[in-house]
Amino acid sequence: MLTQLGQVLRERRKEQQASLDTVARTARISGPYLLKLERGTVASPSPRVLGRVAHALDVPFLELMELAGSLDEQDLVTLEARAPRPHPLAGQQLSPEDWRQVGDFIRELKSRRTAQA
Repeated sequence: MLTQLGQVLRERRKEQQASLDTVARTARISGPYLLKLERGTVASPSPRVLGRVAHALDVPFLELMELAGSLDEQDLVTLEARAPRPHPLAGQQLSPEDWRQVGDFIRELKSRRTAQA
């Protein structure tokens, strides 16, 4: 698995046309350590380091954790079930009237809950 982790890291870095040093600096690790990760020679990379590398390379953190052998399939299912979902209105262009109606709807729901309590 660590070999696959290294391949993913190297491929993503090359896709971005980024040097080892650039990615390492962004991830706040040394270039030689990133090279060891890419070669699959780090026996147990820490989640903290993998998180910073994931951010630097724009790779899903959970994917790197799985490739590092830190998560099994059941762990992934559990974590993905807990992952926040985007708000249904995210990215929507609503008019001021639409927003007023959304607010009215929420106030109505809250008043129903208060009445039931």
